[in-house]
This record gives sequence, structure tokens and C-alpha cells, in this order.
Amino acid sequence: LMESGAHVVYERMYEVHVSGHACQEELKLMLSLTKPKYFIPVHGEYKHLKKHAELAMELGMDRDHIIVGQIGDVIETNGVDMRITGQAPAGRILVDGLGVGDVGSIVLRDRKHLAQDGLIIVVVGIDRSENEVVSGPELISRGFVYVREAEEMMDEARLLLSETLEHCSPSELRDWNALKAKLRDVLSDHIFHKTKRSPMILPIIMEI
Repeated sequence: LMESGAHVVYERMYEVHVSGHACQEELKLMLSLTKPKYFIPVHGEYKHLKKHAELAMELGMDRDHIIVGQIGDVIETNGVDMRITGQAPAGRILVDGLGVGDVGSIVLRDRKHLAQDGLIIVVVGIDRSENEVVSGPELISRGFVYVREAEEMMDEARLLLSETLEHCSPSELRDWNALKAKLRDVLSDHIFHKTKRSPMILPIIMEI
């Protein structure tokens, strides 16, 4: 709204973050002491920058000598005037270990998913020669629920997965990609029905 030119009035009890920030009178004192010819307010949200610019105008600064910029604005001055002349690449850069700015969108999406809903690993052992399940399914939960505090739900999930495996034909047990997708879908539906959450589900099939 403020960027569109509106004057926004906040409620009296609106939460304000002030630690480390100067108050209006301190900003006025700074402007009075430095007497800048050109002024670019920095630090804070747009509403803070705009208010800082208004304070400068209240102290007599020329409106044309003040720019409230956006992140990435290229601002040039030649001693006669000051203006925005372009845009430079700017924004948030993710640092991942030794990598800077190289976190892909898929990796970021997966990490957000893990942070929000956690992870459940389904482990199944299959005898390739006989095409039959010989171990599992075992469930490992990380960041979703503490297994000991949700034993009933996890036991129901194991039983459901066991029944799903029992009803699989030999050909279905041979197609591990399709089997993983089936286990993932069955467990995902069950978990969402019970918790309204969608943890990342990672089926692992071990050849025995």
C-alpha cells in the first residue's frame, strides 16, 4: 500500500521491532549534523525507508535529492542530480557448506518438506530368486513423530503395509519402482488420514 502512495496508519498496540534502531529524534539529529545533499535511507522495510525520507523532507531536504530505493537498484549521482539508472542482480543467496548460491529448487523444496513434516523410511527385504518378502516392513521416523509415543499408529501402518505386500503378485514384487510407489501411496494416505500431515516417505527395498 505504501509503495502505491497510500498513508498507512497502524494500530496503537502494533508490535514494533526497535532494538538496535534509532528513533525519529536521533535520525533528525543525524540529518541535522551531516546536512547531506543527497539522501538514500537504508536498513529496514519499505515503510521504514519511506518514513526516514519523510523526516529528511521535514528538515528541508529537496524531494528530488532523496531516493527510496529497492534491493538491486543502481543509483548514480554526478554532483548535479541523483537517479536510478538500472537494476543489478540481487536477492537472497543460500550458503550450503562450501557451496554459495548453488542450492537447486528441488533440493530446497525437499528440505522445506523435511523441516515441516519430517521423514518416514520404509524398509522391506525381498528374496529376488523367490520373489517374496522375507523381512519387514520396518518403519523409521525422523522429525515426524517419536515412535514410542505413536506406537499404535505406527503398528497400524506396518500392518497396512504388510497387507499391501501380501496382495502383491510376483510380477509386482519384481518391479521395484512400482512397488516403492505403491508403498509410498498407501502409507501417505494412512498418515494423512490420521494426522493431516504429509511427511516425506522414502521406501527402501533390500535384495536378500
